Amino acid sequence: MEKIDIKKQYKALYSGRVGEFIVLDLPPLTYFSFDGAGDPNAVPEYMAAVEALYAASYTLKFMSKEILERDYVVPPLEGLWWADDMADFTARRKDRWRWRMMILIPNFIGEAMAKAAITRAQEKKRLPALSKLRLVHLEEGQVVQTLHIGSYDDEGPVLKKLHDDVLPARGLVEAGHHHEIYLSDPRKTSVAKLKTILRQPVRSAA
Repeated sequence: MEKIDIKKQYKALYSGRVGEFIVLDLPPLTYFSFDGAGDPNAVPEYMAAVEALYAASYTLKFMSKEILERDYVVPPLEGLWWADDMADFTARRKDRWRWRMMILIPNFIGEAMAKAAITRAQEKKRLPALSKLRLVHLEEGQVVQTLHIGSYDDEGPVLKKLHDDVLPARGLVEAGHHHEIYLSDPRKTSVAKLKTILRQPVRSAA
C-alpha cells in the first residue's frame, strides 16, 4: 500500500528558505483544531491539545488504511497565534496569547470520517481534551511565508522584517492570524536546528 506524504503532495506549503519570503496562493484546507489561550510553555491545556490532536490524527490514519485502503504520513503540527491586543503578541507577553493548534486532514478524507475518528479516539484514549476538538476549514488565500531555523523565541527579528519591510515593499497588509508549521519534532531535535515555517495571510494594501 502506497503511503502518501502530504508534505510532498503540497511541497510549496511545507518548504522555504531562510531569509527568503515567498508569496503563495493556498487552496482551502481542513484541519483538526483546538482553541486555547495562555503561555504554551506554562498552561497544561496546550500539551493536552497537542496530545488530543495527534490521537485523533493517528486514529484517522488507521481508519483511512482500513476503510479507504489509503495510508499517509500524519502531517506536522501547525498553529495560529494572536492576541486581543497585538502589542502583547509582538512583545511576546505569552500569558496574553491566544492560539489554535491544528493538524491537516488529507483532502481525500471526508468530514464524516474525520468526526468518527474523534469519537473512536475518545473511546480508546479517554482524553478529556478530545471533546474540545473540532474541524475547521481554513481559506487563507494569498500568504507570504519563510523558513526559520532555531528557537521559537528567536522568531522576533524575522517577523519584524516581514511586517516592517517585506509586506510594505510589496504593497501588502496582514489579512489573518500569524501561522506556524512545525517541521521538526522538538523532542528529538536540538533547539538550534528546529525548522518552522512562518506564514502570514495577506491582501493588497490598495
